[in-house]
Amino acid sequence: MSLSQSFSEKSFGELPGWDEDDHLAAFVAFRRSAFHVLARPYRSGALGVDFNAFAEAYAEARAVSFPDRSSLSNRPPLSNRYEARGFFERHFTPARIGAEDGGHGLVTGFYEPVVEASPVRTARFAVPLLSRPADLIDIDDANRPFGMDPYLAFARDTPNGPVEYFDRGEIERGALAGKGLEIAWLADKVDAFFIHVQGAARLNMTDGRLCRVTYAAKSGQRFTGPGKILSATGEIPLEKVTMQSIRAWFKAHPDRIDEILWRNRSYIFFREAAVDDGALGPIAAAKVPLTPGRSIAVDRLLHTFGTPFYIDAPSLTAFDQKPFRRLMIAQDTGSAITGPARGDLFTGSGDAAGEIAGVVRNAADFYALIPRSLFREADR
Repeated sequence: MSLSQSFSEKSFGELPGWDEDDHLAAFVAFRRSAFHVLARPYRSGALGVDFNAFAEAYAEARAVSFPDRSSLSNRPPLSNRYEARGFFERHFTPARIGAEDGGHGLVTGFYEPVVEASPVRTARFAVPLLSRPADLIDIDDANRPFGMDPYLAFARDTPNGPVEYFDRGEIERGALAGKGLEIAWLADKVDAFFIHVQGAARLNMTDGRLCRVTYAAKSGQRFTGPGKILSATGEIPLEKVTMQSIRAWFKAHPDRIDEILWRNRSYIFFREAAVDDGALGPIAAAKVPLTPGRSIAVDRLLHTFGTPFYIDAPSLTAFDQKPFRRLMIAQDTGSAITGPARGDLFTGSGDAAGEIAGVVRNAADFYALIPRSLFREADR
C-alpha cells in the first residue's frame, strides 16, 4: 500500500498554533488506542496510512505508566505537555490533506446527550429506545438480493430472503411493537431523535441508575437531516441551521414533528453499556472511550483509526473562545462523515457539550500526522 499523493508534507513549524496546544491531552487519547490494538488492530484506510507503521509509536505510548487508569483527571507521569509534543514530533510527519476540491475541509461537532429515562413505559415516558431486532441482518454484496439498493448495509431476514428493513416512520408507527426491544423510555420524541443522531446517550433512570446506550445497528436507509429539510422548505435559513434552531422549530411546531422526522428514514438501534469513567464519552467505532475535545470522527474508508489529526479552524471559537487549533485522534466515524478533509469533533457529554456541538460547522485545515517511516518509503 502506497501513501496517497493527496498528502502534502509539512513541517511542525508550519502548523498554526502547534506550540501552544496541550499535546498531553492528545497523548492520553492516543494511548488508549495503543492498548486497544494489542487485541484488535485497526484496518488501514484507502489513502495508504498503513496501520503497521504505528507500531513504534504505539509501543512507546504503552510504555508510559499510569498510577491507576488513563482518564482526563489522572494523566500519565509525562512531566509536561512539551514532552508529549516531543513524542509526536519524534514519531510523525505532518501532512496537509485538502477537501476533494482542493480547498479547506469542514468540521462539525457531536456529543453525548444526558437525559432522564424510565425502565418502563409510563404516561410521561412513552418514547422507546430499541435494541437490535433479531431479524435485522448485515447485508453486503455476498448476500444482497438482485435489485436491492447497494447502499443498504442492513436488511430484514424473511423466509423469502432479505428485504429492506422497516424505516423510521414504520417503526414509530408500531412495526416492532410487542417484540420486547425497549431498553428505556424517554419523555420527548425530539430528544430521542437527537440521541439517534449522536449515536449514544447517558440515561439518568428514574430508578436511580445511571446507564449508557451506544450504537448497535441501524435500519440502513440514508440519513436525511431535519436541518436540510427545514432549510429546503424555507422554514429556517440555511445559514441559521443549528441543533438549537432545529429544536426551537420543533418546539414551536409540535404538530409537525412526525412529518419532518419521518422523512429521515434511517432508524438507530442501541445496546446498553456501563459508564466506567464519567470524564470520558462512550466507546465508539475505534473501540476506545471518546475523549472530549480530543477525539474526532473521520471517514474510516479513507483514514486509519488512531491517526492524529491537527485541526486548524480559526473561525471556530465555541470551545474556549479562542481559534480552534488542536491535535485530535481519529477514534470514530459516521455516515455523514465522508471525504478526506471532513471531521466531527467530540465535545463531551451533557447540555453544555451539546451547546457547543450544535453550532460547530466551520471550515478547517486538516493535517494528518503520518508515521515517519511512510514518508521515507514514499521517497524511495
